[in-house]
Amino acid sequence: MTFKLRPYQDEIIAQARAHLRDVPRVLIQAPTGAGKTALTASMLGTAASRGHRSFFICHRAELIEQAASTFAQVGISYGIIAAGARPDPLAPVQIASIDTLKNRLDKVRAPALVVWDECHHVAAAGWTRVMDAYPSAKHVGLTATPWRLDGTGLGQHFSRMVRGPSVRWLIENGFLSPYRAFAPSHPDLGNVHSRAGDYIQTELAEVMGASAIVGDAVSHYRRLAAGKRAVAFCVSVKHSQHVAQEFRSAGFVAHHLDGATPRDERRAALAAFRAGQIQVLCNVDLFGEGFDLPAIEAAILLRPTKSLSLYLQQVGRALRTFPGKQHALILDHANNIATHGLPDDDRDWTLADREKRKKAKDGDDEPHFAIKQCPKCFATHRPAPVCSACGHVYEQTGRKVEEVDGELHEVDPAMVRRAKMEEQSKARGLDDLIKLAQKRGYKNPAAWAGHIMTARMARGRAA
Repeated sequence: MTFKLRPYQDEIIAQARAHLRDVPRVLIQAPTGAGKTALTASMLGTAASRGHRSFFICHRAELIEQAASTFAQVGISYGIIAAGARPDPLAPVQIASIDTLKNRLDKVRAPALVVWDECHHVAAAGWTRVMDAYPSAKHVGLTATPWRLDGTGLGQHFSRMVRGPSVRWLIENGFLSPYRAFAPSHPDLGNVHSRAGDYIQTELAEVMGASAIVGDAVSHYRRLAAGKRAVAFCVSVKHSQHVAQEFRSAGFVAHHLDGATPRDERRAALAAFRAGQIQVLCNVDLFGEGFDLPAIEAAILLRPTKSLSLYLQQVGRALRTFPGKQHALILDHANNIATHGLPDDDRDWTLADREKRKKAKDGDDEPHFAIKQCPKCFATHRPAPVCSACGHVYEQTGRKVEEVDGELHEVDPAMVRRAKMEEQSKARGLDDLIKLAQKRGYKNPAAWAGHIMTARMARGRAA
């Protein structure tokens, strides 16, 4: 192997191996940008060095190409099981398309280890058929969001879960980019129905394709992110094409891509985007799961969704670090932040089903995160007396507070975070951390405290 894992990645693999001694199926939850491709390369490379045959299963052509590039860079010999690919059945590692493998189960030799990319899809019939075809193998699932679209957990398919670091921890430690979030549009979804746990796309496209919303997306890109490389997540092909055209009409270089775009055209567009020659890429279901393009500086959300998983996959595209990127921008024209919270909110991932939220009076899901939105600049942030983006001072509501002389200073988010980290560092043991989590009102104090202790031990081993 020619690359070195980060300390927390070493810890994730160590935990997964310990669980695999007891059970055959383990899920690894790690946020977008935590380095799941590196985890995969390490696990498959180690298996190959020990003479074990292994599969890495993907569900899109781009992810197969991405994995092949990484494996080649680190010296892993691989074959590809996919339509149109030239097979190499003797290679110790096989990168497999799920759509191809499920039809060739009787033609390929069984593996000892199977690593599943984006394993929250495993409940689909084809995925389950492949998993059940290899009962003697060890199975490792990888996902940032271990729930299906409808909130169903993956406990039926995996026995144990290893939790990676949180998005907030990765940002604070420099592994992900800081971000600024703005929500200038609030689409009216009152007449949009749901199917299979999410909005019906045909009805959604009509709402999100309205000229007011698309125009708002263009104008706020011009104001907040002009010239930055942005990816717009759209509802449909027609919607994406329309958005791209509106950006071009406003003088920006924009391009539409979708699953039917010829591969050579996609590659050329991505190369131009990396080079800064294309400013806005509009897409439908192409740059979500597993797609690695750190050059993305802004995510433009134009697709409302009830799926927390889809939302986190989309915003996670912009959180990768990249030379010269000071922070990522999230322009939420879909009201997804109000529905699902900020990207780095604490979330209690488990293999169990997601807890159902209460219904609001209008029948939609009630937002369950405290989010403040500035009426002046449309920035969204955690509750504070002053907007962290523009300095706007919020009008006081509720109990009247006695006025005192003195200057009002802008709230510094970095200072607040440092104070929290100092308070956290004074909590020496697990019990102290649990008490601190209870004081802060965290949803699962024991899980949070355990995660912090794991991170501390990993840093200690790396020192």
